[in-house]
This record gives sequence, structure tokens and C-alpha cells, in this order.
Amino acid sequence: MHLKAITPNYNFSRTTLRIAVGVMFFMTGLCFASWASRIATIQQNLNLTDAALGGVLFAMPVGLMCSLPFSGWVITRIGSRNLLISALTVYAISLLTLSMAQNTVQLVACLLVFGFASNAVNISVNTQAVAAEGLYKRPILASFHGLWSLAGFTGAAIGTFMIGNHVIPFKHFSLIMAVVIISVILTTRYLKSDKPASAGPAFVMPDSSLIKLGLIAFCSMVCEGAMFDWSVIYFKKVVLAQNALMGAGYTAFMLTMATGRFIADKFAHRFGLKRTLQISGMLTATGLLTAVIFPYLYTAIFGFLLVGFGVSSVVPLVYSAAGKSKTMSPGVALAAVSTISFMGFLFGPPVIGFVAGLATLRASFTLIAAMGICVTIFSTKAKIY
Repeated sequence: MHLKAITPNYNFSRTTLRIAVGVMFFMTGLCFASWASRIATIQQNLNLTDAALGGVLFAMPVGLMCSLPFSGWVITRIGSRNLLISALTVYAISLLTLSMAQNTVQLVACLLVFGFASNAVNISVNTQAVAAEGLYKRPILASFHGLWSLAGFTGAAIGTFMIGNHVIPFKHFSLIMAVVIISVILTTRYLKSDKPASAGPAFVMPDSSLIKLGLIAFCSMVCEGAMFDWSVIYFKKVVLAQNALMGAGYTAFMLTMATGRFIADKFAHRFGLKRTLQISGMLTATGLLTAVIFPYLYTAIFGFLLVGFGVSSVVPLVYSAAGKSKTMSPGVALAAVSTISFMGFLFGPPVIGFVAGLATLRASFTLIAAMGICVTIFSTKAKIY
């Protein structure tokens, strides 16, 4: 009787924590996808060239780099729960400011804050996810990233609707900000209240095995970032899609990315982590090259579908492997690897802009396809089981 009385409370606790963390992942993805879906609109409103946009987008990784010592320092003192609540709130507010920028300087300043908050959210929400996974006897980390991708799909669909109905970014982002902040308020009490860690360094250099994992995720997230920031522009300028279909490739990418992440844990368990990562890199490269060689509506959509499947499993599986590090605690290892990988997510898009300015968007997407090949190569050489 005593065990029966305890079991429901434990199950309820871990279930509510999983739901709460899932909501935070969804809100994070919704916030970023909303920005990504309106980049082309903001570029047009500010009359930015592709090269200029690439330079502006560099503000995000700069903000991320500035956030690294802060996030590492503050999470050891206030815990991941408090950092997630405050960082996600700032993330939502800074999203709205992006729509209010009247010139390049203002947009750069807003992107600095947006990038700063994004890194703090990324580290804290994944720390919460690791805590939730610890309550289960099976991997569930990929499912959280699946919710992030599902939110990206939702944000892309909303963005496509807003563009099709000529809704200005300010009204669009105001709605998203309200949804995110309300969700944070309702979910706060159900997140894990982790105790602040003892004082230590803000950032610890990972060992060689973690660096290799970070490089695999880095290459994959370069491709992922390219899809977020440039897929709509690619369909507009290369595929020459109609206004109502400019977000079709992005939507297709997010659909298969979300689907792939919900099945990634089972696939990796059956075929092995290394084989899964190798196949993922091949799918990513094949999809991008398909869109480059055959820049037509249906072939480009098909290519982006493959890219979505390709990048879907890489990051969550790498994070899961990092959490099992024998040289660092799960939290420290995860923070180190996620930092390396997230820089790829933010540095990739600006590089695309510069390459597009020097050559063409098709040339820049060919370069990104090489990152998919690198995922396969690094996964083959790395000691992954």
C-alpha cells in the first residue's frame, strides 16, 4: 500500500516536469521561427542587400559570444529554472523589438540582445531537459527537440499566413510575445527547482571527445541555421516562388525535422548512434544539392524535406551522448557541446550572406551541403557508440 501511494505522485511529478519543459522548448522554437519567417520582410523594409543582411545577422553570434561567460556564471548561482524564466521572457521581448527597428544600427542592436538571450535560453532549457530525462529509464531528449521543431513548423505556418495577409511584423511579433510570456507565467511552478551549484569557472574547456561531438553538431547546425534564415529568401530569389509559396520550403523542412526528432531515439537504439549520424549527414547533403541542382518549386521542396530529416536527429543525439561523458558532469558537458554547436547555428547564416554577395545563393547553399558531408565524415572518425 505504501508503494502504491507513492508511485502516482512520482509519475505525476515526472510527467508534469516533462510537459513543462516541453512547453518551454515549444515557446523557444516559436519565438525563433517567428523571426526567421519574417527576415525577408524586414530585409525588404530596410532595403538590405544579401551581403548587408549577412553582416547584420552576425550580430546574433556576437550576442551569443557575449552571453557565454554570463550564462555560465549565472546558471551556477541562480539555477537553470530561474535563468530559463528570465531569459525566455527577454527573448520574447527582444523579438518584438526586431520589428520596431527603423534602420540597420537599431536592427543590429536588437539582434545582439536576441542572440544574447537565445544562448541563455538554450543552455537553461537543455539543462532542464536533462533533469527530466533522468527521471525516465529511456532516452527522451530528442522528443524535446522535436517539440522545438514542431514549434518551428507552427511559427513558419503562422509567418506564411501573416505574409499572405500582409500583416506587419510588429503585430505578428506582438502576438507571439504575448503567447510566450503567458506560457512562461503558467509553466513556471512546474519546472525543476535546481539548487545553485558551488562556485566555479563560468566555462570549462571540453575534452577531445566532447569537442568532436561539438563539431558534428556544429556542422549540422550550420545547415539548420541556413534553413531558418535563408530558406524563404532562397525560394523567393532562386526558386522564384509566388509570395504565398515563399515559405513552402521552410514549412516542408520544419515538418520533416519535427517528425524525425520524434522517431530519432528509436531509430538510434535500433541502428546505433554512429550509423544514425552518418545517414543524417548524407540526407542533409543530398537534400541541399537537390535544391541547388534543380531549383524548381517541387524539387526544391523535396530537397528541403530531405534536409529536415537529415538534421533532425544530430543535435539531440549528440547532446544525449555528451550527457553521458565520463570526464565531466552532464550539465557542464552539455553546456560545452551546446555552446560549440549553437555557434554553428548562428555563424552559418551570415556566411551564406557574404558568399551570396560574392557569388550566388546557389553557390552558398552548395557550400552548406559540404557541412552535411562533414557530419558523415566526423561521425565516422569519432568514437561514438
